[in-house]
Amino acid sequence: MTIRERLAVRDEVRAPLHVPQDTVNLAYQELKKTMHQLILDRIDLERLRRLTSEQFKHELALLVGRIIEEERIVLNQHERHNLVLDIQHEMLGFGPLEPLLSDPTVSDILVNTYSKVYVERRGQLELTDISFHDNAHLMKIIEKIVSRVGRRVDEASPMVDARLPDGSRVNAIIPPLAVDGPLLSIRRFSAVPLTTEDLLGFKSLSPPMVQVLSALGRAKVNILISGGTGSGKTTLLNLISGYISASERIVTIEDAAELQLRQPHVVRLETRPPNIEGKGEVTQRALVRNALRMRPDRIILGEVRGAESLDMLQAMNTGHEGSLATIHSNTPRDALSRLENMVSMSGVNLTIRATRQQICSAITVVVQVARLIDGCRKLVSLQEITGMEGEIITMQEIFKFEQSGMDANGRVKGHFCATGVRPRFAERLRLFGVPVPDDVFDPMRVYE
Repeated sequence: MTIRERLAVRDEVRAPLHVPQDTVNLAYQELKKTMHQLILDRIDLERLRRLTSEQFKHELALLVGRIIEEERIVLNQHERHNLVLDIQHEMLGFGPLEPLLSDPTVSDILVNTYSKVYVERRGQLELTDISFHDNAHLMKIIEKIVSRVGRRVDEASPMVDARLPDGSRVNAIIPPLAVDGPLLSIRRFSAVPLTTEDLLGFKSLSPPMVQVLSALGRAKVNILISGGTGSGKTTLLNLISGYISASERIVTIEDAAELQLRQPHVVRLETRPPNIEGKGEVTQRALVRNALRMRPDRIILGEVRGAESLDMLQAMNTGHEGSLATIHSNTPRDALSRLENMVSMSGVNLTIRATRQQICSAITVVVQVARLIDGCRKLVSLQEITGMEGEIITMQEIFKFEQSGMDANGRVKGHFCATGVRPRFAERLRLFGVPVPDDVFDPMRVYE
């Protein structure tokens, strides 16, 4: 079918009011696909590589205009502009995803095969009117994303973690594991990391919590950040790492590099999956061990999820103070249990007591973050590890968020407060020159 015939189909389905919007979208997708192929047939790819992005956009607009004139296609100015823009997105960006990636209100993009694209805005999921031409089109976009960071996705390796140029986290899973077609999930990250003022404005934590977290970061206290999926662990890790001195050498280790540290001396390491022959894999454990030879002042582990937990604990216990890590868990106590289980995966035969002693001496503070039922993220507990009683690691809560109910709009009601316990690390903060006033721990100071 020629462009003119496709356009005729579009005009036929666009005119009647009772025709479903899906039919109109399908006709437009067909028109765009044909126009895209025509442009690829005519364009000089060698010359394209020598053009800047702006020069290419100008040339593309001229070429689209020329094809429209040759085919005698009737398009108004708005339709022509949208067509040029969509083809630019196909050739320079990530196709239909580009409008969503440029929308600052979108925090998650969830593609359930080519025909359904959901986004999360302000903690709520909603279906968009964006779609791909077919599953092959979606696969092409997925391959473009993962190839930019040296990853691959195919039948031999049908699951992949990657990242976008702005640091956003990407996960894709394709057939045969995905039964209905390719699935793509993108966890958005702001080009500019959220600041303390932003989190206070969102009521994600209280001013006394900020004071203590700032002092903990400066006093080189080892911190474990615990929380569920999408609860804001990485955001809080970015916030705390912002208090590290610019004179320190920081080594970050992640599966997909997404931390946005602003210090001048940051070394970023990223794991590597096995190649098509099953060789060449570089694990987090190998990177942690190598990082110890790189003269780090701080080691920041994006997420503890396996045998590297033992090496991280040993690093914390052997002079690399002020290290940070995140872990998936629902409570601070569960976080320590998970960490204990991960140490057992390292293959080192440690007794339960020896493992708990390692954890107890390495980690000082566990911070729990949560995504509440209305979609908001909050720091719900800050606890200090105080030692061991027999076989049990003892902890004391310093700050907490107490939920009191829901308002008429379905928003969570509650308040932040201190528990009244003065932490043992307060003396360390004083020795490092970042003392925290005693009234910070006053349980009578309540913040909505």
